[in-house]
Amino acid sequence: MLNTRKNLSAEERKVVTVEAVVELAAKQNPSSITTAAIAKQMSLTQGALFRHFSNKEAIWQAVMEWVSNRLLSRVKKAAANALNPLAALEAVFMTHVDFIVAHPGVPRMLFGELQRVETTPAKKIVHLLLKKYGLLISSLIEEGKKQNMVAAEIDVSAASIMFIGSIQGLVMQSMLSDDVNLMKDNAEGIFKLFSKSIEKKL
Repeated sequence: MLNTRKNLSAEERKVVTVEAVVELAAKQNPSSITTAAIAKQMSLTQGALFRHFSNKEAIWQAVMEWVSNRLLSRVKKAAANALNPLAALEAVFMTHVDFIVAHPGVPRMLFGELQRVETTPAKKIVHLLLKKYGLLISSLIEEGKKQNMVAAEIDVSAASIMFIGSIQGLVMQSMLSDDVNLMKDNAEGIFKLFSKSIEKKL
């Protein structure tokens, strides 16, 4: 259970709420998480919870914003600190894996939102996250071509999809085995296969 202080600001309370949802999603189906369960996780009443959020949909929107901002900021920082485009792609890959290992409930929530038929604010945020992430990967692959590290004939769009799909595959395997640490065990080998498939042969 989260250790929450009583005298938190409204913004701090919202962050704690998001963290509570992320923790709960690591243990159960996100669609089954109720506001009562969130309040209990925070040692609050539902009334106190709804002083900061108008409804459950608003909570989910805040969670998706938190996920999007945290993930994008971390992978962008990892890419910026790398020595070259291929190293940046590896840094992004490993940083993404580390993020999921630290927050195993996140992919469940993302998949859950994408499966919803109706369009919601949270679902829009997930779509925008995937678009921005895809653009980042594509730009790194393009830069790899410019620096003669990625083969000129590589389809950038297909390679970007392959990169993201490789991470999603690791996620699915870890979910099926109920062992998120399998991602860490297999990430390096999977990335090497991806890297060899796009790098320019000498």
